[in-house]
Amino acid sequence: MILTGPAIAAAQATGEITIDPYEPTRLSPNAYDWRLGDTVRICDTDLDAATPTPYTETTIPDTGLVLQPGVLYLGLTHERTGSEIYAQLLNGNRTVGSLGIWVHVSAPLGHQGHAIRWTLEIRVARPVRVYPRMTFGKLVFLHCLGTPASYQLHGLKYTSTAGIGISRLYEELAGGGA
Repeated sequence: MILTGPAIAAAQATGEITIDPYEPTRLSPNAYDWRLGDTVRICDTDLDAATPTPYTETTIPDTGLVLQPGVLYLGLTHERTGSEIYAQLLNGNRTVGSLGIWVHVSAPLGHQGHAIRWTLEIRVARPVRVYPRMTFGKLVFLHCLGTPASYQLHGLKYTSTAGIGISRLYEELAGGGA
């Protein structure tokens, strides 16, 4: 079940959901409108799953940053979100999609017990200027069935990620986990 906007507000008020910073005006009927953070990592060379991803990091100026097709941008949500009770789904929205921006296509699930600023995978169809803290998508909270299984308690791969994360598949490949 997807939480409604009023249910998200109530759960945030009781501490069942973390949204920081939280602005009630960003609630919609079934989601919370999240924003792009201030920093991106630019990955514009060939990538290899067996090695750490090379990148350059830049702060998005208030005047905006023009994203280019053919380049992978790793961004960050402005908001830190999470819950021990609810799972989350992070999506782009129609307004950024209408600009030819693909946001976070491959990993939209936020597990219970993992309060984070989300790493975003961003690609564009055409050159497009983006701005820090612009609305970039919608976050949905889902009621989970069964016994809660906190991500944090399982010590999974990305529990300690702070800031923009790169692929850590190379760790599995180095350990023979492929």
